[in-house]
This record gives sequence, structure tokens and C-alpha cells, in this order.
Amino acid sequence: MDKKKIVFSILKTLATIAVFILIGTAVFRITVKAYDFGYRIFAEEPMSPEPGYTMSVAIVEGKSVMEIGEILEEKGLIRSAYLFYLQEYFSSYHGDLKPGVYELCTAMTAEEMMEIMAQNTEEEE
Repeated sequence: MDKKKIVFSILKTLATIAVFILIGTAVFRITVKAYDFGYRIFAEEPMSPEPGYTMSVAIVEGKSVMEIGEILEEKGLIRSAYLFYLQEYFSSYHGDLKPGVYELCTAMTAEEMMEIMAQNTEEEE
């Protein structure tokens, strides 16, 4: 009977260790992904190196930042509309993007694109 208790105790300990290893691995992976995403908000690289491809993008009145991001993502100017949304939220251009037709390039960062799309504000004033 003592042998059964010892074997059961060893198996229980091994199962507990395995669960902790799985939880630790999952937490580590989630942490790395969250860090990478957070880093990309402030340091996202352009889609392509210089000179890149220039294209016209039309932003109509009433488009939300997420919809603008979706347009830019469809055109291949950015990697993620959601990331663009967060980049705009934390940028100095928050709330300043205006409708218009813009010449944007795949070698631009999202911050550079926002600067161009916010210039209409300065020109109108």
C-alpha cells in the first residue's frame, strides 16, 4: 500500500509540474506577443524600403480612424487597421485626420501618413 501512495504522490507532483510549465509557457508567449504589438504602436516600420510605391488615397467625410486604417490596409500602405487606430490614438495627430485625396507611399510610416492627412487642418486655419 505504501508503494501505491508513493507512485500516486510522484504522479501527482509530475502532473502539477507539467501544469505549471504549460501555464508558464502560455503566459510567456502571450507576454511576448503583447510586448511586440505594443512596440509596433510606437515603432512600426514602413511596408517597404525607399523608394516604395506611391498611390492616391481618397478619404471621404465621415470616415472613422478605423475605416481610414482599413482603406490604408487594403491599399497595402499599412499592415493592420487596428494597429493604425491605436497609433493615431497615441499620436499628436489624434482627431486631426481630415478628408481629402492624399499621395501616400509604402515607404512612409503611419506617423508620416497621419502628418500628411492632418495638414489640411493647418492649411484651413
